[in-house]
Amino acid sequence: MPEEPSYRSGLPAVFDVVKRLRAPDGCPWDREQTHDSLRQYLLEETYELLEAIDAGDDDKLKEELGDLLLQVAMHAEIAEQDGRFTAADVSEQAAAKMVSRHPHVFGTDQVADAEEVLKNWEERKSREAHAAGRTEETPLDRVPGSLPALAWTLGLQKRAARVGFDFDDARSAAAAVAEEADELAGARSAEAAFDEVGDLLFAVVNLARKLKVNPEDALRVSGRRFLERYKVMDRRLREQGRSYRELSTDELEEAWAATR
Repeated sequence: MPEEPSYRSGLPAVFDVVKRLRAPDGCPWDREQTHDSLRQYLLEETYELLEAIDAGDDDKLKEELGDLLLQVAMHAEIAEQDGRFTAADVSEQAAAKMVSRHPHVFGTDQVADAEEVLKNWEERKSREAHAAGRTEETPLDRVPGSLPALAWTLGLQKRAARVGFDFDDARSAAAAVAEEADELAGARSAEAAFDEVGDLLFAVVNLARKLKVNPEDALRVSGRRFLERYKVMDRRLREQGRSYRELSTDELEEAWAATR
């Protein structure tokens, strides 16, 4: 008879299952996993969760949150088997951090709005870094360099803004975009164009941030919109027995406009 699964209900369930999978008589594949080998799955599950959020599908969102929690459970179990820390340690440390960084909730501090919360958060983290001996650390150093470029750039700009280094408004940020676009148009070498494209993208992220638009999300939606329109155009051209190479620029523009 197959073994009856035995685990607690609620939040502990996935941790119980992972512990059983990594037991000496558990699953060979799960037992072989390390922090490094699981990196790709952690990234994949994170992006799948983002897709579920974009889709607004609660069933998918619940499933992907569970898959991400499974990754947390795997990493915690690996550490516990090595005698380094446990899942409970992870939870308790995270809770303690949240309490210490929310004195306006768990203490007597007063804040005017969410922006002040973020500024206080940044100041508190700077004090913690200095107390730990990281005296050269700046707020920007705390943005993970492994993030996708748009998300990393947005993180740098947000941290800089929290300490007062920022454009006054969206209009001044838009002016910087126009300036960078002009400089890109005047680039006279591949190296200069490379630098100017980077500067232009950086400026666009700044403008998006001032408009309270997440550039990563906006670009993803724009890319998805482009994909859907392209598929419509591609299907229509195939139905007409036409290929891209035989169409003039005007005909391509007309075929594209017809997908609106």
